Amino acid sequence: MSSLLRKEMQRMLFRPEGQKLQKFIEIHEATSGRHFLCVYGKKTKLKSQFCLSSCLEDSYLRTEVWLLQDLTLLDGRDPDVDDPCFLMHFSTVRSVTAFSCGAKYSMARALVALSDKHCGRPLTLVNYDLAYIGPSSIYLNRGDCVVLMQICFYAANLVCLSLCPVPLD
Repeated sequence: MSSLLRKEMQRMLFRPEGQKLQKFIEIHEATSGRHFLCVYGKKTKLKSQFCLSSCLEDSYLRTEVWLLQDLTLLDGRDPDVDDPCFLMHFSTVRSVTAFSCGAKYSMARALVALSDKHCGRPLTLVNYDLAYIGPSSIYLNRGDCVVLMQICFYAANLVCLSLCPVPLD
């Protein structure tokens, strides 16, 4: 479903202006309709922008637009609570409520990567669990092989435990 939505938004909202949609999440807003926070950039420039776009009855409209380089701080509010709300600090503070914490962290990862790549400076994050944003050491970035090996180890343990006789006393 999201890949179809991505293609439709790219076709209707970003392609006519020569822009490429890089990341989007659905967010809660006070007005009716579906609303999205979209990260997009121009194909010919290294300047990245992101905007808040709203989808109302198959028509896509940009309601707010900000430059990525104007984002000074991304505040996750409380990393110890499953709260999908976060604050984006520009000259003013914009509160955004994602549909899930996973979406909030996904957007934070995208913004951090874009800021490093296009703005040449790290994006300041507060109140985020940084282990979910980016690995701080090579040991935290476990590849597929290590995860698969752990799953096999747990499965082997379960098989061994199921074959052990249980005392009837």
